[in-house]
Amino acid sequence: VIKVLQVPTGVAVVAEHYWAAKQGRDALKAEWDLGPNANMSSESLMQSFRKLALTPGTKAAEAGDAAGSMAKATQVIKAEYSVPYLAHAPMEPLNCTVRIGADKCEIWTGTQFQTLDQMVASKITGLKPEQVQIHTQFLGGGFGRRANPTSDFVSEAVEVAKAAAAPVKTVWSREDDVRGGYFRSAFLHQAQVGLDAQGLPLAWQHVLVGQSIMAGTSFEASFVKNGIDNTSVEGLADGPYLKGTPNHRVDLHSPMTGITVLWMRSVGHTHTAFVVESLIDEMADAVGKDPVEYRRILLKDHPRHLGVLNLAVEKAGWGKPVPNGHALGVAVHESFGSYVAQVAEVSLEAERIRVHRVVCAVDCGIAVNPQSIVAQMESGITFGLGMALHSRISFKDGRVVQSNYHDFQVLRLNEMPRVEVHIVASTDKPGGIGETGVPPTAPAVANAMFALTGQRLRELPLQLAGV
Repeated sequence: VIKVLQVPTGVAVVAEHYWAAKQGRDALKAEWDLGPNANMSSESLMQSFRKLALTPGTKAAEAGDAAGSMAKATQVIKAEYSVPYLAHAPMEPLNCTVRIGADKCEIWTGTQFQTLDQMVASKITGLKPEQVQIHTQFLGGGFGRRANPTSDFVSEAVEVAKAAAAPVKTVWSREDDVRGGYFRSAFLHQAQVGLDAQGLPLAWQHVLVGQSIMAGTSFEASFVKNGIDNTSVEGLADGPYLKGTPNHRVDLHSPMTGITVLWMRSVGHTHTAFVVESLIDEMADAVGKDPVEYRRILLKDHPRHLGVLNLAVEKAGWGKPVPNGHALGVAVHESFGSYVAQVAEVSLEAERIRVHRVVCAVDCGIAVNPQSIVAQMESGITFGLGMALHSRISFKDGRVVQSNYHDFQVLRLNEMPRVEVHIVASTDKPGGIGETGVPPTAPAVANAMFALTGQRLRELPLQLAGV
């Protein structure tokens, strides 16, 4: 160990190599002010979310008279869904090397936000932005974590190099990032849907409670309008099912909790797709209709949704016999200008959910590079399965409980299902592809589990009752 420094974000141990720095840090005896959230827990947070849901929220979408029309419904479905905070947990830990000279600052890092990193480093060093040079490295996974509105790990590395008066490579352990990084927001959804005599949605009331990822950042002015962070409600407030319901209202609460939050791969669609596509299955079951046929009715005026839905169920063999003890579930969702449908085939193995196969159809407009599209769909499904089956950040006594892959689990190699990707031939303008494979995965698996067990799983990660 060469020196121990105090920087704005805490204490840095500078050493000849990482292991010496880690041992030096472990030997430190630091006293911390635990702050106002010292007694916070996941349970108390969710209780506070439920209390908020009972109060008037900020209107995110409205048409007709949702409350008045609910009384005219033939039957009403009420449901509460929730998703936890999530860490991005990229394979390569956050790291950044900085060398500061009299008239130049050089940075070597894997980053998704070079322009902001350059501006932040300029402020810290007192140099002009053009005097800050960023050498972008392979980043080993980002999923949004390395596009941070505060440039947290880059700014910290610049502060450490400045304080050390030497070139320094600053490394965050995975525990640093999982416990002290930025998270996908937890969300609570409470929905009430009234169905008419034909079994179609007549009235839809929906309340969301979850942190805004844009509030307090330089992006707030662009993304938060009239108190609504669009990234909190995307995939729901602008979705075809809600817009097709003549009487609907969506209310949003965006509490400030003290937890640092950030976008994650597929952003708001990570939770809205799970809730909406699960709700559509609940409606189909309530009126005794096949989930695919019910979606075809609701999506009759949305040809691109129908196109991927029909292709996915055809390739999956929907309606044909499946192996004994297996069941299929379906979900279809549009995000970032692309349309994706997935059919998941599941079973139970030793009372654990086992996903054997995922059949995916994607319409992303003109398929510029089909191999890349397939790879991104496979990657998104893998990412989505980790969220569906395992991943959760929880809090106890003001601290994150999880720390590394042993307790913040992602999908393991032996759990990987067979994935089949089918691309819809299209001449439409290209849509996004890096994020669109994630949203339909969790609801497809949840809907398949309902078909298999009769249990409606409304919380992620999915957990069967009594298991």
